[in-house]
Amino acid sequence: MLHLPDNLRLYLVTDDRPQLLARTEAALRGGVTCVQLRMKHASFEAFLERAREMKQLCQTYQVPFIINDRAEIAKQIKADGLHIGQKDLAYSAARRIVGSHCPIGVSVHTVEQAIKAEKEGAAYLGVGSLFPTSSKSDADFVSLDTLKQIKEKVSIPIVVIGGINEKTLPSVMPYQPDGVAMISAILSSDDPEQAARHFRQQLDR
Repeated sequence: MLHLPDNLRLYLVTDDRPQLLARTEAALRGGVTCVQLRMKHASFEAFLERAREMKQLCQTYQVPFIINDRAEIAKQIKADGLHIGQKDLAYSAARRIVGSHCPIGVSVHTVEQAIKAEKEGAAYLGVGSLFPTSSKSDADFVSLDTLKQIKEKVSIPIVVIGGINEKTLPSVMPYQPDGVAMISAILSSDDPEQAARHFRQQLDR
């Protein structure tokens, strides 16, 4: 079950590097509050198999599990949520697939997109990319000023994403996002558990 906004606080988005389950479990031990499985280039079968494994892992730690983009898989495994981007499935199509009870988060890059997503029924927004990131080479950049405007215009929770790490986190925190999404800062760390614990402590202050 996805409890908003509490479960968004330290939002882990997966990469596709080796030993993902072990690194994700370490991050769960460290205190991430939800996990999104993102496998942009995987086949349906490979994604489904990994999704089943990841859901079981998240259930062990009682942390919500969210699927990126693949609405059919989110429905099949009864994921706790679905997340879609501007270049993915349209919100209305995703909603038809997953049904009325599955929360859908939407990535946005402009104020107009944010307002539209909220009107359509998005449960929360992913706002970014705020900073350059190796995890997404084709990312659309969002200024901190745009983040501020989006916060003023919508009432649903906001998760910031894109290049957020030890250096960039302090510049984001004054905008009081409901959650911070991380990929490399946790999963590429030598010690994902300790990295997650460190960021969780900063966000809980």
